[in-house]
Amino acid sequence: MFSVNHQKFMEMDELSLQKVPYFFVIDFLTENVEIYKENEIEKSGLLIDFQTFSTAKNKQELHKKIEWKSFPETLESFKSGFDKVQQNIRLGNSYLTNYTRKTRIETNLTLEEIFYHSNAKYKVFYKDFFVFFSPETFVKIIDGKILTYPMKGTIDASLENAAETLKNDKKEKAEHYTVVDLLRNDLSMVANEVKVDKFQHIDFIKTQQKDLYAMSSEISGNLKTEFRGKVGSIMKKLLPAGSILGAPKPKTLEITLKAEGYDRGYYTGVCGWFDGESLDSCVMIRFIEKENSTLYFKSGGGITHMSRLEDEYQEMKNKIYVPIH
Repeated sequence: MFSVNHQKFMEMDELSLQKVPYFFVIDFLTENVEIYKENEIEKSGLLIDFQTFSTAKNKQELHKKIEWKSFPETLESFKSGFDKVQQNIRLGNSYLTNYTRKTRIETNLTLEEIFYHSNAKYKVFYKDFFVFFSPETFVKIIDGKILTYPMKGTIDASLENAAETLKNDKKEKAEHYTVVDLLRNDLSMVANEVKVDKFQHIDFIKTQQKDLYAMSSEISGNLKTEFRGKVGSIMKKLLPAGSILGAPKPKTLEITLKAEGYDRGYYTGVCGWFDGESLDSCVMIRFIEKENSTLYFKSGGGITHMSRLEDEYQEMKNKIYVPIH
């Protein structure tokens, strides 16, 4: 069902078994897998800033007032794909589908400036092609243990009792439960004794446009013997990431491709840093891409049978921001 780049995943296995540090980037459909050993990163045009690893140089001060405009599609246009998703959910083909859109933006910031000045857990700038500033970990592997932190549910932090409201919102809660369930099942393919360690943890995200709260959980398991040290095999098994696709995976992927009608490319793919022992990886969301000379921001959210069109449209627009303050 998913087209897979076997050779590259095998190469990732070989490197991780030999404990060779490397960085990898995998697009949404796992059609493009890129691998950079530590000494190749500099030449590749990649700038990386993870919590555990960074190739970022000293950042320059930003001596300009930020200009930022977005041109979201109309509600009507958003609705046509939304309806396709809802129809499939009603038919029982999917119970959670991540529906994303691509929005033209205009800013006086370069992609490189966005990389340097955004505040995020994971940031990558790639050859003047795309930049992202993601708050979402995909998986971490430490001492034979695999952990994942699905993030589902955001709310404008300026609203009264925003964190509580988010935690108790029926739709957000259902979506969160579904993703936790999905990722628990996914981890079980590569790990034993999978369990939820933290449930519905609320994070605060500060941005130039508005402050947000986001909800995440923590799930962990012990890697099965046949997957130990094999980062490529683990990725091949787990991708595409459940939190940005939906469930069940193969059918939901079909629905997503039809409803969205554009190419996600590297957006919602994953990238990660293997340091020779441990792995830290993230989902490539909060994503800006340059197409010819036009910038597009790709964003979206999970749709369930409880989703309301206007709310989902608003959430898609809420996520069009840069975390610079």
